[in-house]
Amino acid sequence: MKLGVFSLSLSVKDLAKSKEFYEKLGFSSMGGSMENNYLIMKNGSTLIGLFQAMFDGNMLTFNPGWDENAQNLDEFDDVRAIQQHLKNHQVEIDKEADETTSGPEHIFLKDPDGNMILIDQHR
Repeated sequence: MKLGVFSLSLSVKDLAKSKEFYEKLGFSSMGGSMENNYLIMKNGSTLIGLFQAMFDGNMLTFNPGWDENAQNLDEFDDVRAIQQHLKNHQVEIDKEADETTSGPEHIFLKDPDGNMILIDQHR
């Protein structure tokens, strides 16, 4: 199963302060905008998302169909196929994808310790 590129999505209180902090660690903005209250930051192949007032807590995020530069992959596992695989293995899904659609869709699930996981397909 190919989950796609991995990033950590952080819920931040002050986007400007968080941006400044992560820039000091060598990250630079590669997506999002201050006006939209989120930034995607990159350092080498490491990605983090900074999100102000969008969700509670932090999440592990996977993007099927993308590489670490948000470039489309030729081959990837659709989020609906990933969902079916998880369901076949008795993994509880908190928010399911609509299996009658194609294209962009997402699912939410939690690991055994309650950590949120977002599998977010953009194409």
